[in-house]
Amino acid sequence: MIPPIKQELIRLFTGALKKTLAEPQPQGLEGLVESSFEIPREPKFGEISSTIVLRLAKELRRPPRPLAEALLAQLNELLGRSALKERVSKIAVEGPGFINFYYSTKEIAAVVLRIEKEGGNYGRPKLKPKKILLEFVSANPTGPLTVAHGRQAALGDSLALILKFCGHKVTKEYYNNDEGVQINWLGRSIRSRYLTEIGVPSEFPEDGYKGEYIRDMAKALVLRDGKALRDKPEDFFSGYGKEFILEGIQKDLKDFGVEFDHYFSQASLMRSGKVEEALGFLKQKGFVYEKDGAVWFESTRLGDDKDRVLIKSDKTTTYLLPDIAYHKDKLGRGYDFLIDILGPDHHGYIQRLKAAVEALGYPRERLEILIAQLVTLFEGEKMLRMSTRAGEFVTLREILDAVGKDAGRFFFLMRKFDAHLDFDLSLAKSQTPENPVFYIQYAHARIESVRKLHREKGLAVDWDKTGCLELLTQPAEAELLRLLIQFEEAVLAAERTLEPYRLVPYLQEAASAFHKFYAENRVVTEEASLTQARMMLLLGTQQVIRTGLELLGVSAPTKM
Repeated sequence: MIPPIKQELIRLFTGALKKTLAEPQPQGLEGLVESSFEIPREPKFGEISSTIVLRLAKELRRPPRPLAEALLAQLNELLGRSALKERVSKIAVEGPGFINFYYSTKEIAAVVLRIEKEGGNYGRPKLKPKKILLEFVSANPTGPLTVAHGRQAALGDSLALILKFCGHKVTKEYYNNDEGVQINWLGRSIRSRYLTEIGVPSEFPEDGYKGEYIRDMAKALVLRDGKALRDKPEDFFSGYGKEFILEGIQKDLKDFGVEFDHYFSQASLMRSGKVEEALGFLKQKGFVYEKDGAVWFESTRLGDDKDRVLIKSDKTTTYLLPDIAYHKDKLGRGYDFLIDILGPDHHGYIQRLKAAVEALGYPRERLEILIAQLVTLFEGEKMLRMSTRAGEFVTLREILDAVGKDAGRFFFLMRKFDAHLDFDLSLAKSQTPENPVFYIQYAHARIESVRKLHREKGLAVDWDKTGCLELLTQPAEAELLRLLIQFEEAVLAAERTLEPYRLVPYLQEAASAFHKFYAENRVVTEEASLTQARMMLLLGTQQVIRTGLELLGVSAPTKM
């Protein structure tokens, strides 16, 4: 197998830095080098670029350009004595101090051989594996999943796929908030609708859930049991409602391609004694005090903007106390890293939960909280606020029914998670090049049709005939090859930032480059060597597009 060039460059770069920098040298130099590599925005700046000089110059109080030129001299000296000299055509200092690497033509073309050998493993980085607990969606079982939950589901599940691809052990968990005031109101709401359905006058609770789904559940009870439940207590209806709704949530998620490894019950947490245990631990560590009849967490000592109430003066707990106990339980299960994906109304939770993690005796960096911003739905130019069923927000099920799983997931990932998302239903349903997911999937299917034509002509790709790759000199071919090389960097960027979006523009660019190549060139030609080279290029492109789509939880069809 051809060794990944990036690993060789890291070693070369680290050695050159050690010779360039005076003692003492920064800790973890190789890691600094690796994290500094990125894909240049424009092809004219090479295949990979390092920003490390710009970082170190500030720390060392040295002008960046002379430091970069000194480093370049060491790099060129080491390159001349390294096997990399056949794979790197040039190293250059450009701009204020970027170090840019230009690969040889042979190295660029050889990427298709790596893809053929590694298949679906191509682009998989070699990272130190972590044990990660990823919690997302975690909607209260008081109603169907909304479009906002859909964005969280797409983000969380795709992130899990990327982290697993990068070698991490990931557990997907749903925190089921199945007790408390909101569950009580659910029971009251269903009971009131049920009594009305069987002809017993009932005043609907002022703070009840008014959605049509409540009436649907009440009608289902009437069909099943008639009037036999008229004297049942409120908690019977609460239990029925939360189980019924959770089943619906699980079905919607499964149809959306999302299945959890574990559903964690808040009710079981409260019964376990772990909430009292967490409170006792915080008291022991001196982070709890009483004031105005309430129990407070002194989170300001750990970076929060104000202290937080754990137990109110009426002796009821706030949401924060069981959340602290839940995170204590998570960390106690031996995970290296916790990721919580929360909705846009949870910004205030970031500092208080990180403070809690630190108060529990763990580094606050063990917890990362991602806030998935709001989604606005459009039908062309028209903004949609509510569904046709009055009293309910647009549901994930409605999105699935309208555009399907693939378009739904892809469109939810089309912006960074911390940016507001405009979701155009008309565009997501269309089968035109303007629809990005259709455009990418069509590239994959189109390559399959070329592959079929190639086979029908009795031809086969001979992967031992690598000399033909030198024929890939057209600009459109070079662009495709450049993008194939950059796939691992796109995956690494998604893993490093916990942002699946990083793969979206990459796949769009790869699909666009393929369609441009296809429009300008015949693949199956009378020239056997050129046909061979172009088929190798297309098969490599197809594999990368397929892997990229799979990491987003989107299918890669062979026919469209």
